[in-house]
Amino acid sequence: MNEPDTAAQTGNAPWTCPFCPLLCDSFGIEAGPAGTPLKLVGSDCPRARQGLSWFDAAGRTAQPQVGGRDGDLDTAIAAAASLLAASRQPLFGGLGTDVAGARALFALAWETGAICDPAQGTALMQGLRALQDRGGFSTTLAEVRTRADLIVCVTEEPAAHYPEFFRRCGAGEREDLAIETLPLHGDLFDTVSLLAALVAGRVQAGAARVPAGLSALAARLKAARYAVLVYESARLPAQGALIIEAIQRIVGTLNRSTRAASLALGGGDGASTVNQVFAWLSGLPLRSRAGPLGLEHEPLCFDAGRLLADGAVDALLWVSSYGPEPAPPSTKAPCIVLGHPAMRLPAGSADSVFIPVSTPGIGSAGHLFRTDGSVMLPLRPVYEDNLPSVAGVVRRLADAVKAQKKERVQ
Repeated sequence: MNEPDTAAQTGNAPWTCPFCPLLCDSFGIEAGPAGTPLKLVGSDCPRARQGLSWFDAAGRTAQPQVGGRDGDLDTAIAAAASLLAASRQPLFGGLGTDVAGARALFALAWETGAICDPAQGTALMQGLRALQDRGGFSTTLAEVRTRADLIVCVTEEPAAHYPEFFRRCGAGEREDLAIETLPLHGDLFDTVSLLAALVAGRVQAGAARVPAGLSALAARLKAARYAVLVYESARLPAQGALIIEAIQRIVGTLNRSTRAASLALGGGDGASTVNQVFAWLSGLPLRSRAGPLGLEHEPLCFDAGRLLADGAVDALLWVSSYGPEPAPPSTKAPCIVLGHPAMRLPAGSADSVFIPVSTPGIGSAGHLFRTDGSVMLPLRPVYEDNLPSVAGVVRRLADAVKAQKKERVQ
């Protein structure tokens, strides 16, 4: 194993945190003695510290496994390729990888006719369905930091899941930036709809049953130079796309007289990155496949949870390179896992293959898209490990699947 990069140990080298879709790049890493976790420098972000707790200066290593027994990489790839080549309908889930891994997965999915849905697929699809149906106005973190004077947190303050968010927006540094939390009046559907009506003037402030807090917020939105409505996709209830559409109605109304935008927080563990890659390569987002009818996009039918519960797939390829979670779901189908070395396979499947892979931004380089969707940042390794990348493994899998299919035809 290569020695850790001493520059990375000082905490002064540029480093982009891969454990959150904000992709913070203003703090660093210190590596202590072998066996001790990597230390975060310049921030106390609990999400980053939790992610780093799975890594140390010496790196984590693990052996590939086939059927629960240790083996070598070649044997594991051959076994995994056999499962995929024999599968009539594979599912690619998790999808915790970077741009290079996503490109390789797309090629393998095209070869095998796989359905692809990330671990955060349900949350991701809320925003995608709203965008497909109605369109919308969005912004970037840089735009929020330099221009916004009002941030409205629609799904409560995001600090619990995105600890660095307000710092990234310049909170505490700018006197002109106000932060509000949406005051609930009934459930979130009712509240956002009523706020949209108040902003549009369809309901007048002071009308019966209109809470004063919501009326005041509508007035502040209309008076703001640049208002941003922030929401977390994973915190939205079922049918949350309707809430996003209402948010976009508010933004659209405000843009007639001032300036406003929305900002969705989500798409971590590579979900938004893989979706971007699949969209630019095929023209369609995730929950799509190259099937018998050509390229198909079915955001409801191609839900991974639904497919596994119905037994509608006969092989699962699970990718999760940023940590031992999210772990693959329990399934009776043969399971192939490309994951963090500390990950454990679900019990009950003798037809299982586990291949430990490197983590982009820790043991190898890579690229990820930020949560605002318009910025792709490089991931620099803290050290170089001996683990293969997701992209490297998947490319070998694709070659092996093609070879095995060719042999069967002959």
